[in-house]
Amino acid sequence: MSKTVGDAFEQRALEYLQRQRLRFVARNFVCRGGEIDLVMREIGSTRALVFVEVRARRSRQFAAAAASIGAHKQRRLVLAAQHYLMTWRGALPACRFDVIAFDAGRIVWLRDAFRADCW
Repeated sequence: MSKTVGDAFEQRALEYLQRQRLRFVARNFVCRGGEIDLVMREIGSTRALVFVEVRARRSRQFAAAAASIGAHKQRRLVLAAQHYLMTWRGALPACRFDVIAFDAGRIVWLRDAFRADCW
């Protein structure tokens, strides 16, 4: 998938999450060893920081988009989140990892898709 197409899916995911009452914090945070597509913040009592991986597949012929996030990719996301949190000012918030998957045009939001404590 080209960068332009990937950027378009990230933008759609951002707009979707904002409609779900999450607030935009950062986009395409890159560090050595990893990248986070979107960083969002929950509004309300938890105010959790949400690290979002965006995946898209044109067809479900081989596997669902979310299924392409294996253990290696999860480790890289956790590493990137740890680097991001080193830049955080103030008390560290609760955090979680979500996935926004586009499967054949359908959007699926997987809240708390995996845990950092597994690594």
